[in-house]
Amino acid sequence: MTRQVILLASGGLDSSTVAYLLVEQGYEVLPIFFDYGQHCVETEWYRLNEVLPTKVLNPERNDISDIFRGSSSRLILEADLWADNVEDNDLYVPYRTFFFYAAAAARAQTLGISSVYTGFINSNHAKEIDCTADFMNKLDGLSEEVGPVRFISPFRYNSKTEVTREALRLGVPIGRTFSCQAASQLPCGACPNCVERLAALRSTGLLG
Repeated sequence: MTRQVILLASGGLDSSTVAYLLVEQGYEVLPIFFDYGQHCVETEWYRLNEVLPTKVLNPERNDISDIFRGSSSRLILEADLWADNVEDNDLYVPYRTFFFYAAAAARAQTLGISSVYTGFINSNHAKEIDCTADFMNKLDGLSEEVGPVRFISPFRYNSKTEVTREALRLGVPIGRTFSCQAASQLPCGACPNCVERLAALRSTGLLG
């Protein structure tokens, strides 16, 4: 019997790579996408549906945007990159990852699914305190005390370069993934996500 799992999916490189890895391992994957009011939500949703492997289930879209209504984060309020100076602090969305975990766990237990996979890596971004391996390890410990759902982040100790190499092996359409933090339509090339992604592409030989 095929085991069903949930994947927190955004259309970015990391979660898309996990989707292809899970399909390779024979899992039935239900992708879950969160609309938390991010300015790039429609671009992310479009890219997600474009890049997911054909063997996954149709992704669910869950609207949690009211929770972050009024946020000043530049992930919510898109900056004018010609006029605004965007710092790392400006991109932080309070408790976003914590909320993702709680909502995914609730959805998983509702559906009788015991495993939730994420594409989170041990971020090098100093301000992404909720995307570190240490933070995720603590969430694992918390979830063990309150329910049967377990979180699995295959790349939590990996670099973006290592994830990119795995994406190449799996045939992920890397060029169609999207994870820019500052611009809603096309990657800005300057935000922390874009900088890390470009460095990984160069290190794997995909960019000169």
